[in-house]
Amino acid sequence: MFSTLKKYWLGALIALLFGTGAVLIYVRLHPPQLAENLIQGTGRIDGDLINLNAKYAGRISRIDVEEGEQVRRFQTVAVIDSQESRAQHDQVVARLDAARREFRSREIELEILRRTLPQTLLKADANLALSQRSRDELDRTVSMQKNIVAQSEKDFERMHDLVGKRLVESRQLETAELKLKTDREQLSALMYKRKQLDETISIAQSSRVEALLAQRKIDAMQEANNALSAGIKAMEATQAQSQAVLDEMELRSPVNGFVVERIAHGGEVVGAGNPVVTLIDPSSLYLKIFVDTLQNGKIKIADRAVIFVDAYPDHPIAAKVVRIEQKAEFTPKEVSVASDRIQRVYAVHLKPLKPDPLLKLGLPAVGVVSLDGKNLPVTLREVPE
Repeated sequence: MFSTLKKYWLGALIALLFGTGAVLIYVRLHPPQLAENLIQGTGRIDGDLINLNAKYAGRISRIDVEEGEQVRRFQTVAVIDSQESRAQHDQVVARLDAARREFRSREIELEILRRTLPQTLLKADANLALSQRSRDELDRTVSMQKNIVAQSEKDFERMHDLVGKRLVESRQLETAELKLKTDREQLSALMYKRKQLDETISIAQSSRVEALLAQRKIDAMQEANNALSAGIKAMEATQAQSQAVLDEMELRSPVNGFVVERIAHGGEVVGAGNPVVTLIDPSSLYLKIFVDTLQNGKIKIADRAVIFVDAYPDHPIAAKVVRIEQKAEFTPKEVSVASDRIQRVYAVHLKPLKPDPLLKLGLPAVGVVSLDGKNLPVTLREVPE
């Protein structure tokens, strides 16, 4: 009985091996075929490399990233130090600060002059008018006093003649002489007062002229302030330029991506335009496949496609055709389809509809394009090797 059971299991095993071999032979002789609306191609993942270059020469003080590290947009990647640029910036800032303080001081002085000048001019005009009126009144008084003196002189001469003729007493002559002397002294006092008024008028006129000149000074100061303001704007532009130079010394990532290569190292001196770090933007990655002339004529821009990588055969990455080369080229070495090697082929770019973390720069991949948007495979096992 044991011998019979052993023969039974041996026969079953032989039958299983025979069946498995038959299936493998069938699969080998009948590989999966693509539908007529599908075009397959192989290639490598490519993308647009971004070189972060030093815009200005300087010494690298630090590099904050490593190769393969993920970076965010605007993240600081490296810092370049330039003592000359920093010194120039500090000098511009100091000059600008001094110019601004001088401008504010001049503006205060100008505002004071603008407020006090009208009052000064009004006061000068009022003093001048008052002095002129006083002089006019004094002139009338002087004229009257001159007439009085002239009359006193006539009275004195008449009394002198009458005394000589013994017609009046000498006492009356003394009285006339005293009156003449008094009138002349009053006239002298009035003339002295008029002289003082003339000096007062001259001072008032000078004050008015000074007030008018102050107006011209205000105009000149305003022009000077305008020129200083223009100079400040020019210095502000220079400061912005020097600040921009310092900002450019701090290299920042323009994209959300990954570091491909650190070209320079901390402590090195780099020249203007020299690359420091190379980045890659995942959204720029695409698969570059190659098709023959007959297939190339069928493919159109925006045709639907899928991308497969060997490590994840059951993970189709939705894509579309974004570029079809116009010139044919010899089959690249990485294209493993034997029939492609005996003819010239066209490059076709398949770009994922959205960035996929499975795609890496230089990674081999398989792309399948649908000419009508249908029947795209969902696994790499449906694609012929």
